Amino acid sequence: MMQIALGLAIQGRFSTSPNPRVGCVITRGNQIIGQGFHLKTGEPHAEIHALKQAGLWAKGATAYVTLEPCSHHGRTGPCADALIAAGVARVVVAMYDPNPQVSGQGVARLRQADIVCEVGLLADEARELNRAFLSRIERGRPFIRLKVATSLDSKTALSDGQSRWITGEAARADVQILRAESCAILTGIGTVLTDNPRLNIRTFPVLRQPVRIVLDSCLRTPLSSALVTDDSSPTLIATCVQDKIRYEAYLRHAHVQILCVAADQSGRINLNELMPRLAQMGYGEILVEGGANLNTELLRQNWVDEVVLYQAPKILGHHAKAAFRLPETTENLLRNDWQTKSIEQIGDDIKWILAKCE
Repeated sequence: MMQIALGLAIQGRFSTSPNPRVGCVITRGNQIIGQGFHLKTGEPHAEIHALKQAGLWAKGATAYVTLEPCSHHGRTGPCADALIAAGVARVVVAMYDPNPQVSGQGVARLRQADIVCEVGLLADEARELNRAFLSRIERGRPFIRLKVATSLDSKTALSDGQSRWITGEAARADVQILRAESCAILTGIGTVLTDNPRLNIRTFPVLRQPVRIVLDSCLRTPLSSALVTDDSSPTLIATCVQDKIRYEAYLRHAHVQILCVAADQSGRINLNELMPRLAQMGYGEILVEGGANLNTELLRQNWVDEVVLYQAPKILGHHAKAAFRLPETTENLLRNDWQTKSIEQIGDDIKWILAKCE
């Protein structure tokens, strides 16, 4: 039953942010009498959908929930109170909610109402499902997913900058899914100036587009760029420039925001300031689609949690541009920073997902 609840929860992966992905199944014996998942912020939580289906049959039933029922009033009422009012006899919870507004209080409220409450069933699977939400709450930083598309010799573009369609159509379609799963897509000003990307979801309908974040320390984003003129998705420009008059030209576009961030010693965006601020703004999972400079800096400063590498069966040559510009060291040869999570073939390309070693 908890597996079914987890399967329900993942259906909200394109739309629940900044809320967690939650599924709920209500049973009597081995029969499911209600089920649901959280779809979008401000709409009913998974437990409410499941209770509505179960109706009067919920009295004396068992509820399986992938995350601790909430115990506070937000945009919706407390789910713990709804379960108590429905007369549920037993609640099985995959994991506690680390949100300080809940953090064990939902389970405590259920137990105070003499409801049997068990916690920990498939907790690892539940954590993986909500790794972005948990990163934001527990670590105070987003979960950073670095997407790279390279040739067989690990190049991302020809020496003159030409880079379109290194990978095939199937891999490019898969990237659209990565974007939809993300709260935001992060890129650098170099990519904006070179490629003028839109960085939105275009191949299937979604309830919300991810926010496009540009690291632009000197505020060089052209007013004619797609990220400024295309209002299909919000755009956030992070800059070190403190000039409200210059901001005005961008802010005439309702979908554009400016975030002023301190510079580091090199004059670039200070990532140690930026990342916690993005987490505070509700961005849990960020997909990085940038060039070698941004990729290198994020890796060098240890911000990357996962790498998604699409590799095409092409060889671009040694003069072509590399995906990373990290210095050569003996330590790099000896240590293992990454572990393979999965490898699959997509069309003629390979998709390789690597997780940071603990």
